[in-house]
Amino acid sequence: MEYELRKVGTVRLSRRFAARLAMFYAAIFALGGCHLPFFPVWLKAVGIDAGWIGVISAVPALTRFTVLPVVTSLAERHAALRGAMIATAAITTIGFVAISTQHWPLAVFLVYAATAAAWTPTVPLTDAYALRGVVQHGLDYGPVRLWGSAAFIAGALGCGWFADLIPAKHLIWIIAAVAALAALVSLGLQPLEGRKTQIPVQHNSRALLRDPGFLAIIAASALIQGSHSTYYVFSAITWQFAGLNGLTIAALWAIGVVAEIVVFALSPRFTLQPSTLVTIGGLAALARWLITAQAPPVGVLAVVQLAHGLSFGLTQLGTMGLMVRHVPMPVVTRAQGYLAACSGIVSSGASIVSGMIYARYGESAYYAMAAMALSGAVIMWSARKYLAAHPQKVTSGG
Repeated sequence: MEYELRKVGTVRLSRRFAARLAMFYAAIFALGGCHLPFFPVWLKAVGIDAGWIGVISAVPALTRFTVLPVVTSLAERHAALRGAMIATAAITTIGFVAISTQHWPLAVFLVYAATAAAWTPTVPLTDAYALRGVVQHGLDYGPVRLWGSAAFIAGALGCGWFADLIPAKHLIWIIAAVAALAALVSLGLQPLEGRKTQIPVQHNSRALLRDPGFLAIIAASALIQGSHSTYYVFSAITWQFAGLNGLTIAALWAIGVVAEIVVFALSPRFTLQPSTLVTIGGLAALARWLITAQAPPVGVLAVVQLAHGLSFGLTQLGTMGLMVRHVPMPVVTRAQGYLAACSGIVSSGASIVSGMIYARYGESAYYAMAAMALSGAVIMWSARKYLAAHPQKVTSGG
């Protein structure tokens, strides 16, 4: 009887952990859904010119491979993962409120830079927290993470609805309000850390960067996810030029995110190795970009958009599965920082290259993205045997 009660209590604790984590994922991705399309609209509405908008918009990408790894390292070193999530969410809220009071371009840039330094580490910190929860509570990552994808759509649609009701110069308050909601939800996250790890973390973090398996994981993931850069930056512009209206473009984007959500929801049933999932994701991206480069009709585009569930969703699931299997929990936070930094560098570079190719050759830029995706798939397929033979390779300081 006592055993059964303990078992019931453990199940309830796990469900509570998963529910609160899902709520936090939803809140931080809803913030992204509000911010990504409408922060530039606010910048323009308060009189900031296009040149400054471009500079300001580049700040988050810069912090991903500069400040972000430092924040994740500090959180790991002080065994304060949950505390770091709460702190970054709170500072992000304060930052967006402060941004709302600034209209001078340099002032907006400086305050936004400070805000992004706290905001961009939040998702990697949350992924590290989720992976520890996967191990501690026996959870499935996909069904928890899907709420972030769903909330991204809801955030974009919700902020878009407000954009039709209020002056654009007030949109920053919608963004700040969603950031405040994320900060509030973060207070309900359950603690994971007990005493500080006895494993020499500094040694292990260096060992991670000397481990071929870990380097293959972050390189393959960064290349496959980075291959989405042309799609993220130029798809709407291309489709609009082809005569598609705003509703059709929004529907095409929504199809991709819905496919991603379905993959996350079904992920507990997957039996393939994580390295195989990443490889399939890379090959799906390869096929997706080769077809998209042909400027297909909207009906074909709608079908191709379903591949987002594979190119993004399977790659994300496989990468997180590999992190659990190959990276020890004491250094998983720093590992997430390295992954985010690598992804930031590759994505930024891919965006620049995409712009250069697109300016001269239009949709042929997708061929470069196809080459990136194929490279990622090849790296992961080549590393699969090593990863299978060396689970949790970086284990101690000895």
